[in-house]
Amino acid sequence: MNASNADFSRTVIGLAIEVHRELGPGLWESAYEECLAYELQQASIRFVRQDPVPITYKGLLLDCGYRLDLLVEERLVVELKSVEELLPIFDAQVLTYMKLAKKSVVLLINFNVPMLKMGLKRFVR
Repeated sequence: MNASNADFSRTVIGLAIEVHRELGPGLWESAYEECLAYELQQASIRFVRQDPVPITYKGLLLDCGYRLDLLVEERLVVELKSVEELLPIFDAQVLTYMKLAKKSVVLLINFNVPMLKMGLKRFVR
């Protein structure tokens, strides 16, 4: 997919809205991840699920178990939640993932809301 980051983000958001319309709020994050992965596949958009994010500490590469929920087209990180509300700690998590994964655009999507636009945050570095 060869589109600007903004257009590309909108495409992924549209697919997430489709998932939310179909399922509604209240399920586990893993269910939304599975369905969004299906929608990305149907749209012929390349992605990786649970992509490892190592930490480099003083030149030492550490696998501490951090994973990106979805890495889409090798440039967009999608972090999924199904929580009562998005807390500041989730913003910090996303900003850290951006730094560690060296990515400039992240979507934070909370599916546990009445309308998905209420649970969307886009981060650009």
